[in-house]
Amino acid sequence: MKCPKCKEPDSRVIDSRPVEDGFTIRRRRECPSCGYRFTTYEKLELDIVIVKKDGRREAYNRDKILAGIRKACHKRPVSEETIRNFINELELDLIQRGEREVPSSYIGEKVMSALKKWDKVAYIRFASVYRDFKDVEEFIESIRELGDERNS
Repeated sequence: MKCPKCKEPDSRVIDSRPVEDGFTIRRRRECPSCGYRFTTYEKLELDIVIVKKDGRREAYNRDKILAGIRKACHKRPVSEETIRNFINELELDLIQRGEREVPSSYIGEKVMSALKKWDKVAYIRFASVYRDFKDVEEFIESIRELGDERNS
């Protein structure tokens, strides 16, 4: 890894630790030329293609899923740790499926299931975008379904 201070092409690892339940490795590095110390993170790269509803294909993007969940959970009592743990579990699930292509609906349903357990408001927020509600009636119907589940 190139030193960010002096641009020396090599640096040495002085410490490595797993973070985020072992899905990421944190490495402390030192430049042999200038002695500058810095931190890098090594993460598993998922070589998975997501197949969208309209047939388009795009590379799996962890940040895109995180952003959607964070928007749904904005100002709701869902911790960042809960969200990150879910993403880690989702990625492990995708790896264990062993498929090169995964339908976006698979991921969307997993996210909706988790949100429904964590916070009903976050669930409705996400569902309104994911299911592309066309009018207020669809929105109201989803809220009724949540109420019906709670009462049964």
